[in-house]
Amino acid sequence: MNEFDGVLPVYKPAGMTSHDVVAKCRRLLKMKRIGHTGTLDPSVTGVLPLCLGRATRMVEYLQEMPKEYRAVLKLGIATDTEDLTGTVVERMDVVEVREERMREVLEEFRGPIMQTPPMYSAVKVDGKRLYELAREGKTVERKARQVSIHELELTGFESLDQPEASLRVLCSKGTYIRTLCVDIGARLGVPSAMAELKRTLSAGIGVDRCLTFEEIERRMEEGTLEEALLRADKAASHMPEHVVDERKLENALRGQKLPAWAVLPSAEGAQEQFRLYAPDDRFIGIYKWDEEAGKIVPVKVFLP
Repeated sequence: MNEFDGVLPVYKPAGMTSHDVVAKCRRLLKMKRIGHTGTLDPSVTGVLPLCLGRATRMVEYLQEMPKEYRAVLKLGIATDTEDLTGTVVERMDVVEVREERMREVLEEFRGPIMQTPPMYSAVKVDGKRLYELAREGKTVERKARQVSIHELELTGFESLDQPEASLRVLCSKGTYIRTLCVDIGARLGVPSAMAELKRTLSAGIGVDRCLTFEEIERRMEEGTLEEALLRADKAASHMPEHVVDERKLENALRGQKLPAWAVLPSAEGAQEQFRLYAPDDRFIGIYKWDEEAGKIVPVKVFLP
């Protein structure tokens, strides 16, 4: 069995679940330890970073990073799944919404917003996935939760009988673009659904860095896959980076607590977790400041 270590940026094609992508890469790479950094619906294409080997321990940190999508919102049609794969539940043959009005409404969806997860989603309620309940014909109450829309841009607008708006969305994890499309339509007073979706950024990785299955297969045959992998710790660029003093390096490698002076720049009083490195750029692990102990303490150590 192979044992790669790093992030493999995969371009996910339509028609596969994220789990399917992981299963296929397990076969292509001949290794078991592979985890993805955020589910994509089968119809959605784009960036799906896979963590290989020891890098699977970084999945939770990479999942926290913002994601960017390109979406097409169709007005005049609503479905039970909030996208065009579902059963139509409402239709308006002619919708009169102008581009200026669409731009005005988009303004209201920037920043923190409340979203109710769709019934066709992987959210669990009482131990069962919502989509499992939906397939049984059940609808249950879901709690609205806060997500953040960092950027929301109208990149195109087609004035058809059922207008289509092209959107670029940069958002926090847990955001449902399908639901965003439906909520925008509701604000406009018309039924709406997501017609297309492509993820263009995840874990700081853009589409241009992604490999297709064919490219992965070719690199495996050539023995060059290693060159395409990204260091998982470097991908977690949203976390501050600190270096341990040479005199306390051995203590850090053993996963011991460190005095405040042993980390540069100073992490004393730090409110968030950070990445800790050896002076030679070796990644040691994720650390945090412990106010009570007055020390730098390990959260997750990546021993050599």
